[in-house]
Amino acid sequence: MEVSTENTGALSRAPTSFESIEVLHRPVHEGRQVAWHQVGDGPPLVLLHGGHGSWQHWARNIEALAGRFTVWVPDMPGYGDSDGPAEPTLASLVNLLQATMDPLLGATTPIRLAGFSFGGLVAATLAKQRPHIERMALLGPGGHGGPRRPAGELVSWRAAKDSGDVAALAQVMRHNLGLHMLHAPDSIDEEALRIHTAACLSTRFYSKAISHAGGLATALAQYSGPLLLAWGEHDVTAVPEQAARTLGEGRVNGETHIVPGAGHWVQYERATVVNELLKWLSR
Repeated sequence: MEVSTENTGALSRAPTSFESIEVLHRPVHEGRQVAWHQVGDGPPLVLLHGGHGSWQHWARNIEALAGRFTVWVPDMPGYGDSDGPAEPTLASLVNLLQATMDPLLGATTPIRLAGFSFGGLVAATLAKQRPHIERMALLGPGGHGGPRRPAGELVSWRAAKDSGDVAALAQVMRHNLGLHMLHAPDSIDEEALRIHTAACLSTRFYSKAISHAGGLATALAQYSGPLLLAWGEHDVTAVPEQAARTLGEGRVNGETHIVPGAGHWVQYERATVVNELLKWLSR
């Protein structure tokens, strides 16, 4: 697996119309519903968001991808508008996700799959147990088991939320976005702030301990299909070059990319570059 570095120039600013997506499915399994958004036309592509996230982690990518795929984007169990899984475990989350996905797409339908951050670990775990994953792309995936490089301490937003101080809450969210999610200060725009704030406030499934425990390499060892791995150059959740070597070692049908100028939320901060990169899913 070769490692390449994408030369991107100025910060990406891809237009989005994701908020106009009207097709929403709410399949129920054992009394628990999961919200699935659908847009586009073509072979099915499932996008999985990160921890403390929602389907809107893909806000700047959905429109571009919908030109080539029928894009399916859930709020994973315990996030956004979806109910939580029966147990606070990765297995329970993946099982509920698959149980609501298969009736929509078909249990044996070949699909493409992409996951961001904790969603990368979820995607790899799903690929381990569901056949017919034709291609998989993981962006800044959690569960890699290697070193992280935090830029500082995140600030708890709960006190600001409980106080009802809207300005204080925005300040904390902006701080945390800059410390953990986005690299360039001007990437922290109002859209990013709104998406991140809403997602944090609605999160009921806590993925941090699961992601830090590892497991990604073990899951990927059981997936033999084509694999794309990508990180932002400044991703604080990993050392990208090291993670690329570790996860890509011995894999002949994959590739890795490190995107300059981007932090962890690489598909938002460098949307145009990542949208171009994800054309790989069409091969």
